[in-house]
Amino acid sequence: MLLASLSWHVYADGNADNWNFKVYIDDKPVGFHNFTIDGEPNARKLKSEARFDVDFYIFNAYSYRHQSNERWNGDCLSEINSSTNDNGEKFLVQGKTVQGSFDLAIPKGQFELPSCVMTFAYWNPKMLTQKRLLNPQNGEYVNVDIKPIGQETVKVKGESLPALHYRMKTDKFLIDLWYSPDQRWLALDSTLENGRVIHYRME
Repeated sequence: MLLASLSWHVYADGNADNWNFKVYIDDKPVGFHNFTIDGEPNARKLKSEARFDVDFYIFNAYSYRHQSNERWNGDCLSEINSSTNDNGEKFLVQGKTVQGSFDLAIPKGQFELPSCVMTFAYWNPKMLTQKRLLNPQNGEYVNVDIKPIGQETVKVKGESLPALHYRMKTDKFLIDLWYSPDQRWLALDSTLENGRVIHYRME
């Protein structure tokens, strides 16, 4: 694994960086998920916005809206405010580092998490070393098992690029991730319960 020498070139000059993904279910385009990061490494700000619509003939069979604003101190989440509408089911997640812990408030209640928590921060290669991650959609703090699969190629903006493939497993879902040799996030696949696959691709 290349995790011993992770590259942080993305943040070296403090400028904003973006990941703009077109989202597919199988081969059908359904929307987008965009990520923007700004700030110095010890005070990064992340804005994430997703919008999916699955239509069946003239009807909207499924819709998804998600917005998340996060603040990071190094590799530790220091604050999160997110809202999600998952086909009519609504979630609010709020959390902040307070006196040595991360205090989380979700509709199910309030929880005290360890002081250094990471979300599913695919943009940060340090995530690949984690055993637990905070889901910014619903506030669940879940166990994850992340393993390298091998070297492959993946299409980015129409070009086939060399990539390192990782697989993440949780109790509920399976996610495949691809990174460039210098550990920049390139693509994502997520297998749904019905066997269909969500694809994140930069085009």
